[in-house]
Amino acid sequence: MSTPHVVVVMGVAGTGKTTIGPLLAAELGVPYAEGDDFHPAANIAKMSAGTPLDDSDRWPWLDAIGQWAHGRAGLGGVVSSSALKRAYRDRLRAEAPGAVFLHLTGDRALIEERMAERKGHFMPTALLDSQFATLQPLQEDEAGVSVDVSGTPEEITQRAVAALRRLES
Repeated sequence: MSTPHVVVVMGVAGTGKTTIGPLLAAELGVPYAEGDDFHPAANIAKMSAGTPLDDSDRWPWLDAIGQWAHGRAGLGGVVSSSALKRAYRDRLRAEAPGAVFLHLTGDRALIEERMAERKGHFMPTALLDSQFATLQPLQEDEAGVSVDVSGTPEEITQRAVAALRRLES
């Protein structure tokens, strides 16, 4: 990409945001920030207990991600955030108007299988249904692209880079 954008890697839990984000950042030559690191401890405890977050839990988290993205404006960066609802993406754009979204999408069975295989993550597979119920895909007026998560991380990353380049042109 010629102009360094801040790319928000979004999608339900288990789509590979934490895997694809750093690979995409490396490919684009920009820093990566793990969205989960912006959660306050209370949010992590809530999710670890199998309780979905509500919007009041999410606002400070989204604001912190948005502030990071704002600080990277014109420099580029990649950050992960589920950003499942339009309102969440609007909140991120309020802080970082130039942000571009990369929506990682895929078959529910594949995503659940990948979630079950990962180790040491606080998000239980039991919350996947709530994630899909909350998801509002990118709309036509939102700057972003959707990429399927089937295949290897490297294949997904290459599809993402190609889609982002098409978006830019």
